[in-house]
Order: sequence, then structure tokens, then C-alpha cells
Amino acid sequence: MSFRSDAEVDTLAAMPDAVSREQSQDGASVLIADDQPDVLEALRLLLKNEGLETHTVNSPGGVLHALERRDFDALLLDMNYTRDTTSGREGLELLDQLQVLEPTLPIIVMTAWGSVGGAVEAIRRGARDYIEKPWDNSRLLSVLRTQIELGRALRRAQRLETENRLLRQPGLPKIIAESPRMRPVLQLMERVGPSDANVLISGEHGTGKELVALWLHAVSPRAPRSFIAVNLGGLSEGLFESELFGHVRGAFTDAKTDRVGRFELADGGTLFLDEIGNLGLAQQAKLLRVLQTGEVERVGSSKPRKVDVRLLSATNVDLNDEVNASRFREDLLFRLNTIELHLPPLRERREDIAPLAMHFLRQHADRYRKSLKGFDTSAMQQLLEHPWPGNIRELGHSVERSVLMAHGDTVRAADLALRAPTSASARLEDLPLEDVERLLIRKALDRYGGNVSQAAKALGLSRSALYRRIAAYGI
Repeated sequence: MSFRSDAEVDTLAAMPDAVSREQSQDGASVLIADDQPDVLEALRLLLKNEGLETHTVNSPGGVLHALERRDFDALLLDMNYTRDTTSGREGLELLDQLQVLEPTLPIIVMTAWGSVGGAVEAIRRGARDYIEKPWDNSRLLSVLRTQIELGRALRRAQRLETENRLLRQPGLPKIIAESPRMRPVLQLMERVGPSDANVLISGEHGTGKELVALWLHAVSPRAPRSFIAVNLGGLSEGLFESELFGHVRGAFTDAKTDRVGRFELADGGTLFLDEIGNLGLAQQAKLLRVLQTGEVERVGSSKPRKVDVRLLSATNVDLNDEVNASRFREDLLFRLNTIELHLPPLRERREDIAPLAMHFLRQHADRYRKSLKGFDTSAMQQLLEHPWPGNIRELGHSVERSVLMAHGDTVRAADLALRAPTSASARLEDLPLEDVERLLIRKALDRYGGNVSQAAKALGLSRSALYRRIAAYGI
């Protein structure tokens, strides 16, 4: 390892508020504070080789001055600056100030006089981790990378409401989406939302398809009229026509009064048909006729009634595959997918986990009248690392549970009680009943490409019973 000349190092040390800077393409910037020039130089070279941008200062005042000028992704902070002092008092006092000025900045403290007591006190005052000199390079880099990622996630969560343009529009459903995978989806939503085009929204269970449908309705000229949602997966074949088209009194045994169907209720507005991929072929033909003619006939009546609706539909199965397997009508698919919007799973948009978690935390904290500021570092790390097979729905359920379990003003990892994904090789007899049922449901859905009707049949359940379990388990 090579160092600057003694003259160069001495010049840097003689400048109390000086800030030196090394550029990198990584984009992450680290502020290093230490009163020893050789330590600053060693850390600068180590981090530069890892693609990190570094800034160095040699006093607590230099830290404050640097933070006034720009933002950093992390701070490596020495605890002692007076030659004859080993108490760490200067570093602890600075930590108190930084918790007020930069509460989301990840701070990793360093000292050559490390002790358990000093580490505990530094972390109690807001430090994220603790490094003792002389440091181990691999551990220091691992800690730093982890804290940079967590710090960025926490800052994104705090900036969400001011940075996300979609949330700045009053009266619209909240679409929380910052990840690059969601940008083309948002752009397409903006283009097709104000139109009258039918839209097919595809994606796994729990990815937010109904929320997207609500947003598309809210930005359309039909917004003043009704938005009517129907879960087709939960309808038996016998109820399909009555629910969608209505019935007249006496049409069947329990038809004691006339009933207006969902198409008529949505007249002039938007009709959202969820889980359309689970519709049987006979029901598909009846739906297609209405879309072709723009007319419905109530069960028990031959009188056609004109309806004007914009149709939004959603599915978690690939309808093109269903067409190829002769389980879905191609002509109906053409009517549904004038535009198709595909929502990626949460595991492919990890930048959104922290903002979504903070949104759910605020929502449930208000609901249960609890005062919570956020998640501690370990809880946020668990949230970011969990695979979320149940997507946003599972995240929402997990955060709600953590709000109920939390003590104090932050959610801890233990409050989340996240379970590792059940291994396919795990012995069923060793698992709790709830995990066995969750595993079998996921296997059935995977086997049948997300088709709830076929999965329910294989499991010996009705579709409505399977839907209740899917919702309960956050699948």
C-alpha cells in the first residue's frame, strides 16, 4: 500500500475543515473523520479500490461543515480527536448532534480504545455499527456496504411523498413505485389512463392489480361515475350471470326481488373483473357477447339493456398460454387486452420495499393508535432480504402484525417474525399445519400456472375457500 508524502499528509492535517474528494462511478459517497492523516489515507485508498467516493475531514467541526455542503451515504467516525483523550466524549457529543441534523445518515464509529461499554453507548446514541482499530478490511467493507444500502432505503422511504409524482396528484390512489422496473409501467399507465381503452393487468397474486385499476379509473373521464369491482374467481358458475347481468324476480327459487347486475351498476363508469383467467369457457362466451353488443339481459328476462362501461381486467395467469391450451377464448382475449400492463413481483422491485413498508407502518400505526417512527436497522435489513412470495399483500400483512407486536417507538426484527421460505425438501411432518397448507397451496398454484380453479380442484377445495386461504396466508 502506498501513501502520500509526509508533506502532503501534514498539509491535509493542518486544515481543520478541509475536505478531500475522490470520484468513482459507483455513486456511493463516504465521509471519513479521523485526526490521524495516515488513517485517513489508508481508508481513502481502501475505499477507492472498492469503487467508493471518499471525503476526508480531521475534526468534528469538519464533519458538520461537510454535511452542510452535501449529502453522504455513510460516515466513518473516529471517537477521539484530542491527543490526550481516550474517553470518546468528542465522538459521542457529535453523534448527538448528528441525530438531529442527519437522522438517516448511517454512522459507523471507530476507535483504537474500543470497549463494549463504548460500543453500546455509541449505538445507543444512534451509531449503526462499531469498528475497532486496527480494523479488518473485509469486515469494515462488509459493514459499510450493508449500511450504505440500508441508509439509502431509509432515505428513499422518507423522500417518497415529495419525490413520487404520482403521489402529488390529489385524489388519486397511492401508487408507491420508485424502482426502475416500475418506470415503464407508470409511463404506460399515464398514457392509457385518460383513454377509454380496455386494459388487462397481469401479475402474480398480491402485486397491486386492483390498486392500478383504481388509479386508471381515477385519471379517466369516467372518474365521477362508479368503479365496480368483481372477483370472478370467487363466483360459482351458478352465480356468474346473476352477479354480472342481474336477474328479475322469480327467475329462480331465491330470486325474491329484481337485482341490478354489476354491468348496469358500472354504466358510465368502470367495471373491474379480477381473476378473469379463472373464468370457465361457458361464462367466457356470455361475457364476450356483452362486450360485442354492449347489451345485457338480466336472468329471467329477454329485454336487452344498453350499458356503457370501460372494462379493466386482471389475472395472475398467462392468458396466451391459456389460449394455446384451449382454456381461454382468443376472441375474448382480443377484447380484453387492447393494452396490457404487467406488474413485476416485489422481489424484482426491491427499491420499493422500504417505502411500501413505511406506508403500511403509518397506515396501521394510525389504525391501532400506536406511535411508531419506523423500523430499526435489523428489521429493515430483514424486510429488504425477505423474498416476499406473497408480494405487496404479504408485506402489508407482515407490517400490520409488527405494528401490533411492537414495543417502544420502532419496529424490531423480532416484531416482524418473518419466516424463511419453506423448503420444498422440508419434511411435512416437521412443519406446523399452517406451513403445510401454505406449501401445498403454492405447489398447486405453481403446478397449474396460477389457475385458481384448477388448483382448487386438485386440493379438493371450492374456489372461494381457496381464495380465503390465499388472502389469509398472503400468497
